[in-house]
Amino acid sequence: MKVIGLAGWSGAGKTTLLSRVIPYLLGRGLRVSVIKHAHHDFDVDVPGKDSWVHRQSGATEVLVSSTRRWAMMHELRGASEPQLPELLGKMARVDLVVVEGFKREPINKIEVHRAANGKPLLFPDDASVVGIASDVPVETTLPVAHLDGIEDVAALMLRFAIPVDDVLGRGPADR
Repeated sequence: MKVIGLAGWSGAGKTTLLSRVIPYLLGRGLRVSVIKHAHHDFDVDVPGKDSWVHRQSGATEVLVSSTRRWAMMHELRGASEPQLPELLGKMARVDLVVVEGFKREPINKIEVHRAANGKPLLFPDDASVVGIASDVPVETTLPVAHLDGIEDVAALMLRFAIPVDDVLGRGPADR
């Protein structure tokens, strides 16, 4: 299992880009999962539904299962937010995990930049940015792909993805 990050300012198009790259990678026979960081209070549960009621009642975890999918919600209840390695440890094994957000994590990242967003590029101040996907030319020695060049962006992601064990802090002797 390998890991690659997508980083960029809000509104740069990370989710849109990823929604186009995932089907491309699936078409190449790869299994892909995503870890998305949210910067605010969010909810994936519907108020009033049983799982919401259980969570609101104080359950630490609520797992919902059906014939189509399962999802687990874990309430931190004041505990610290888990770090990326802990979250990766909870993931089922796939070929590639794309980490959207987690800008400050020291993993290889492809920066997503959209000129109309009006935000500065991250790569000059973030050594973990190994490539850029942008809608405008970027002056850099890093590889750059156009946001609409899905095959090129996917190639960057696969080229720079790192083994999950490197993120988990396990070297070859620990495996």
